[in-house]
Amino acid sequence: MRLRALLDTDALGLRLLGGEDELDRTVRGVMTTDLKDPSRYLSGGELVLTGLAWRHGAADSEPFVRILAAAGVAALAAGEAELGDIPEDLVLACVRHRLPLFAVHESVAFATITEHVVRQVSGERAGDLAAVVDRHRRMMTSGPAGGGPDVVLDLLGTDLDLRAWVLSPTGRPIAGSKLAGAALPADVSAKLAAEHLAAARTGRRGPHRVLVGTTTYSLFPIRSSGRSAAASRDVRETVLSDWLLAVEADAGDWPAERLDLLQGVTQLIAVERDRRDAARTVRRRLAQEVLELVQTGAAPAEIAARLRVAAPVLLPGLGAAPHWQVVVARVEWEGGEVEGGPVTQSLLEEILVDPLTSGPEPSDRIAVAHTGEEAIALVPLPAVSAEHDGSESGVLADALLEAVRDPLSAGLNDDGRLTLGVSAAVHSAEGLRGALEEARHARRVAAARPGRVCAAGHQELASHVLLLPFVPDDVRRAFTARLLDPLRDYDRRHRAELIPTLEAFLDCDGSWTRCATRLHLHVNTLRYRVGRIEQLTGRDLSRLEDKLDFFLALRMS
Repeated sequence: MRLRALLDTDALGLRLLGGEDELDRTVRGVMTTDLKDPSRYLSGGELVLTGLAWRHGAADSEPFVRILAAAGVAALAAGEAELGDIPEDLVLACVRHRLPLFAVHESVAFATITEHVVRQVSGERAGDLAAVVDRHRRMMTSGPAGGGPDVVLDLLGTDLDLRAWVLSPTGRPIAGSKLAGAALPADVSAKLAAEHLAAARTGRRGPHRVLVGTTTYSLFPIRSSGRSAAASRDVRETVLSDWLLAVEADAGDWPAERLDLLQGVTQLIAVERDRRDAARTVRRRLAQEVLELVQTGAAPAEIAARLRVAAPVLLPGLGAAPHWQVVVARVEWEGGEVEGGPVTQSLLEEILVDPLTSGPEPSDRIAVAHTGEEAIALVPLPAVSAEHDGSESGVLADALLEAVRDPLSAGLNDDGRLTLGVSAAVHSAEGLRGALEEARHARRVAAARPGRVCAAGHQELASHVLLLPFVPDDVRRAFTARLLDPLRDYDRRHRAELIPTLEAFLDCDGSWTRCATRLHLHVNTLRYRVGRIEQLTGRDLSRLEDKLDFFLALRMS
């Protein structure tokens, strides 16, 4: 709004004392202060209201007005209730600094002026932002992308003073407004994603309000525009693949107009999401073609030719042929009536993004296909970094799900599971079939473990571990109960930590010194605990057979 409009509103009781040539200035906010130096609370464009309590003499006016002018405020309005007439020294200081000055009649409360200005400015901002969003929407839907989510979030920051971020379903930051500054801390992002997924699973409509520490966030779902019409579909088909908009504000008291505006913003970001999903079509097709060749037993030369086509798409500028890893994932829902393949495909593309990067582009190096309920990723590794069989420099099963376990567990709720297996790196087409089978075996090992989100790598496919998924449940329970229940009961009664001691002793290959150091115990204390374990179980931990039985029981428990 313009300063001139304030004078046209009789209810505000404003009288112009100076600055008639500046009445076309734009008012972007309002602030009441009686501080001698309010500069740290000013951002420019404000109408400053003051009762003049800061003024103890004529010399105080000049520095006060100079601070306001330097901060870029729109105008100063001084109340007449305290001193009656506005002091001449204040009027002259405002003239010198070309700062418009209003007198506020003693019968008018500052709250009345504040409410009027806020109402007018908020309405204009919402209208301006809606118009810009509408133009941006038309541009994005009819032609090339208009700058992506960051541009839209910047509009929220500049026009509505809202800090906002777009997050993936695992909490990875995809975009943020300039006003938001740095990305959200990883623990905050993960918590917001988990809360959003949990709310979505219960069927609650957004926005979802979440309190993290002392900060309230409002979470708006960003659903793919291609799927939005299918509202009757099971939420489990999309819950693990939809983005969300996190706004640092409590939307509970927002007017309907502002909520509608934010919903429009989510629809605009969804257009960009669909555009980027479409860009993955080539990579998905490459993965599908390689997978079909491998599974149908095609000649290695034919597979190698297809890999040579895939390599420059997934690793542009690469000189040598890459090494490859295979990752197999599966999302399963109780009842089996929900198709898991497409959701697993989108989720695996998300999980395989380097957690130290931001934005969606790093996933462009991952080719993921799906067949039935399974999603299969072809991950290229630069040959240099894949030395020593790639086991340390490529995808590591243990680390893969570390940062996303909590959000995904919330999305899977009580009726879903994600299991994932990772192969070793291979350097040629001949090894790709073995890598696929290795990843599938690892996924079955992961499926045999408890928990909603589990992963296993090729390092865990020793012969005895490979057998575990196929041991019947009743046999497992009987075996582990017979061997470990006496130790658990003793630990429960005496807090003796025999189970942790047994695990550490086996991990240290029976070394007394290394195990005592790891547990921060004296060797004699360790010998006493191991003796108690042998006494309670009737086993001898110096015998290989008994060590192996304990090892298997711990792995199956």
